[in-house]
Amino acid sequence: MKSRIKWIAASTVILLLAGCNPAPKYAKPPVQTPAAFKEVPAEFKEGTGWKLAQPGDDHLGAKWWQMYKDPQLNALEEQVKISNQSIAASEANFRAARALVISIRSAMAPTMTVSPSYTNSRFSSTAKGTRAVVPGGTGAESGTGSTQTGTAVGGSSTTGVFNNWSFPADISYTLDFWHKIRNTVAVNAFNAQASAADVATALVSTEAELAQDYFQVRAIDAQRRILENTVANYAQALELTKTLFKAGIDSDEEVAQAQTQLDTTAAQMTDLGVARATYEHAMATLIGKPAAEFALPVAEFVPNPPAAPVAVPSVLLERRPDIAAAERRVAAANAQIGVVRAAYYPDITLGGSGGFQTSTFSQWFTWPSRFWSIGPTVSEQIFDAGVRRAESEQARAQYEGTVATYRQTVLTAFQAVEDELSSLRILSQEIEQEHTAVNAANHYLDLATTRFRTGVDSYLNVITAQNSVLSAREAEVQIQLRQMTASVALMMALGGGWDTSQLPQGKQLSGKHPATQITEPPKGVQPVAVPNPPPLSTNSAVSGVPVASTTAER
Repeated sequence: MKSRIKWIAASTVILLLAGCNPAPKYAKPPVQTPAAFKEVPAEFKEGTGWKLAQPGDDHLGAKWWQMYKDPQLNALEEQVKISNQSIAASEANFRAARALVISIRSAMAPTMTVSPSYTNSRFSSTAKGTRAVVPGGTGAESGTGSTQTGTAVGGSSTTGVFNNWSFPADISYTLDFWHKIRNTVAVNAFNAQASAADVATALVSTEAELAQDYFQVRAIDAQRRILENTVANYAQALELTKTLFKAGIDSDEEVAQAQTQLDTTAAQMTDLGVARATYEHAMATLIGKPAAEFALPVAEFVPNPPAAPVAVPSVLLERRPDIAAAERRVAAANAQIGVVRAAYYPDITLGGSGGFQTSTFSQWFTWPSRFWSIGPTVSEQIFDAGVRRAESEQARAQYEGTVATYRQTVLTAFQAVEDELSSLRILSQEIEQEHTAVNAANHYLDLATTRFRTGVDSYLNVITAQNSVLSAREAEVQIQLRQMTASVALMMALGGGWDTSQLPQGKQLSGKHPATQITEPPKGVQPVAVPNPPPLSTNSAVSGVPVASTTAER
């Protein structure tokens, strides 16, 4: 009766200890979250490119770029996830992290090994000392010199030759009383989730970078059209000054001024090809294509930012993959504390071995040839000179570091949203002001041209007015471009359509996960795409008007 009570008491203690997890109970670290974004006042005036989505429409879709209603952009964005090599590398890192979870989780199951073997051995007949019979033999042999005693099973006592047929099986199982294995699995599972969030972060960033590069190219196309029209107008003005010079009304100085203005503007237009080619090559890399195989045709620049899908700031914590990755690493660091603390407790392993062993092949798998051994092993480190305490302090410090990183990531995310909201709001006012400036500059040019034609003013006033128009129109395009890039940056700051429900859970971390599909380039000679618009030669024509000759006609 007493032995049964002792057994029950020991079992109860073991069960209680088995339910003790030395890791701190995890809770998501609190962060300071404002009630609303400062750059979205309760009352505001909507301007060009500045408006908010209606309640209920503040969640981005996975294909957020479709909000810009540009078919060419849509087609390019679809290729990022398929062919971008940086995304493929991030996805491979996630699969490696997931495989590590499966590997660590296997430690929670028993391990079993078998190692059948056969050996034939002979002892020296001249060696002195005592020799034990090899496994599988019976009796013992001893002697000095060539003297032997005992019986060698399966061999000769005179020759000392022995056979050993063995088929052992070993099994071991570590009892995870202190949650060391389970916490290790949790560490790797949380890190795998963080890796999956890193893939989403890389994808959103690449999609946003592609969209911004695309709008850069479209703005360059718009700027080129402005310069083409300006060059055509400057060419007409040059012809006018030449005509007036021949009539004796204007001087050759005014002809030289018109010629210089035309040549300078033509060179400025030619220089746009450098920037366009650079952005086009960058886009090719983002969609996983060689730059020689990609060309983006010239098209209209349509600066029409969609409504900003801004929700309350607290929602941002669930929609930013970088925030989710930082939070998962906090959870991993918390579980790591439990792994380190488990080192203070003993390791308990159940082990056993058994099988068949004999020196005669015909008796190998017979019942008398069986052998077995079983029993637990308890291992406890009784002195380590402070190693476990130091490792525990290190794990705690690393946890506090991940908490700080998480909170900093949240603050940076709030800042990014506020930055882009303020940019959109302020640029919407600036673009209206710049449009008014363009109209004023055109009116100024009309007046200066009329006064020049009538001989009231010199051509210098016309040049000043023309430069004012060109500067105002270029500034207007640049503001529109900044508006579009700020809109794209806002989409990225809001998470790019991602949310925490997309984090892999449970079975997704141990089951199959489709790899990123990488398109293979076609074999054979690769096609060469059409290059960017070539620089204009001095003899080419723009809109049917000669650009300029190298010298003014006298």
